[in-house]
Amino acid sequence: MPTTTSDVLAVPAVRLYLASAAFAAVGQNLLVTVLFKQVFDITGDELDIGFIGLAQFVPALLLVLVSGWVADRFDRRRVTALFMAGRAFSGAALIAFSVSGSTRALWLFVIAAVLGTADAMLAPARRSIMPFLTDKSMVPQVVVVWTGTFVAASIIGPVAGGFLYSIGPSWAYGVATAFQFAAAVPILLIRYQREPERSTDRPTWTSAVEGLRFVRRTPVVLGTISLDLFAVLFGGAIALIPAVASERLGVGDIAYGWLRAAPGIGAAGMALWLSFRPLRRRIGPTLLWVVAIFGAGNIVFGITRSYAIAFLALVVVSAADLVSMNIRGAIIPLVTPDEQLGRVNAVEGVFIGASNELGAFESGVAARALGLPWAIAGGGLITVVIAAGSAFLFPSLRKIDTFEELEPIDAAPNAPAQAEPPRMV
Repeated sequence: MPTTTSDVLAVPAVRLYLASAAFAAVGQNLLVTVLFKQVFDITGDELDIGFIGLAQFVPALLLVLVSGWVADRFDRRRVTALFMAGRAFSGAALIAFSVSGSTRALWLFVIAAVLGTADAMLAPARRSIMPFLTDKSMVPQVVVVWTGTFVAASIIGPVAGGFLYSIGPSWAYGVATAFQFAAAVPILLIRYQREPERSTDRPTWTSAVEGLRFVRRTPVVLGTISLDLFAVLFGGAIALIPAVASERLGVGDIAYGWLRAAPGIGAAGMALWLSFRPLRRRIGPTLLWVVAIFGAGNIVFGITRSYAIAFLALVVVSAADLVSMNIRGAIIPLVTPDEQLGRVNAVEGVFIGASNELGAFESGVAARALGLPWAIAGGGLITVVIAAGSAFLFPSLRKIDTFEELEPIDAAPNAPAQAEPPRMV
């Protein structure tokens, strides 16, 4: 019998996990929204917003080997709770900065780096908890509900951040800090459906890079991760919405606000659809098709001068991206051995961070060099080509029919790279 949203929500561990995810995501979105606004208000330089983002991303890159090993070696629930407390510590530091009345933006970059370090350490551990909350057959639907939770948080957090910032930055940071502490409690109360196998490797270079080796030697995982990396890298139209609204569409602040909300609307709508109509068959081909649709939506967004068409294009782009997120979020834990899941999730986290940060940077550079239409539409075209090429480069990904046929792949360091589809149950 197919798994439904009601089935997964009936599991106590899933409810605790989602409660923690909701608290953490709302708090983090609120905090980042206010942090970006505060640094811009202090310096008046848009580049400093980029540096805040960079300060958060660099720790994930530098700690990719450490964070994955820690997630595989120790209790992932405690690791997650510990570094959620680290997020809360960063929020407390931002409260102190705001109350002091300081205008030295350097401190904001330092705190952002500390926040990025906490994020880098907790993300692989938290994502590696999900496969053990239920029977493996329910994991894809848990991913759907989890993704929907984050989509809702991405809407609630910024709205709350804007309101609280108008009262005072310290109030906003105080609420964000409280949310992070609240998120740590449900994680510690989780009881696994099945106990994960922990890595017994000593902290050596070989054990640390095992996640990288697994990704490189496993085409279905490499294809899934790299498809997202290059699609978002070249299809970063969302970063250019302010310029499109002003230069291409000629609309004011209110219309711009709705245009900026279009991605959230598309993602929320698709999350709701998938909660009632989860994906069952042709999983691999669907992933390739939605990435192609993502690229096509960017092409339309880049060339149109119609506000309505641009709005709908962004809705389609984000809806397609959400389907991609759900498929990727289910494939990777299903084919990765328990004792390597943290390290693989750490690698994927860097890929995702790189695609988002570098994608925005690439879009800005391309827009300056080629102009807005060519930058956005050209990136979308490249994304379509990447989706088509991936169908031939990664046949194991293209041939996946159902989630149920996936099982952990043994990709030992000396094992030959797979040329066939993942083993079927």
